[in-house]
Amino acid sequence: MYINFEAMTDEAVAKELGRRIEQIRLEKNMTQESLSREVGLSAVSYRKLVQGHGKLINFIAVLRALGRIDLVANFIPETPFSPLERIKLKGRERIRASGMRGKKEASKIDEVMDW
Repeated sequence: MYINFEAMTDEAVAKELGRRIEQIRLEKNMTQESLSREVGLSAVSYRKLVQGHGKLINFIAVLRALGRIDLVANFIPETPFSPLERIKLKGRERIRASGMRGKKEASKIDEVMDW
């Protein structure tokens, strides 16, 4: 079954991930209590997680306890820099993106120039 995550709200995506965690738990024939105890979560925290309101660190811990930590690698796959970007960096490691800095400086110039 294909799910279009792009068409879903963030809350709906989180609930879908929680539903999938529950499906894995049931396939492993584990109770919510035993899984939450193994991870070190309260039953309430576990229920919040599967309802889409959990912390990422707890999500990862539950996947590890279910023996499915491998799913994390697919969650956000590593994407290498393009060869052109590497040439631009000239061997320097990229630390951060410039963000809005260039746009802010340009807008200040526009204000001064009254454009």
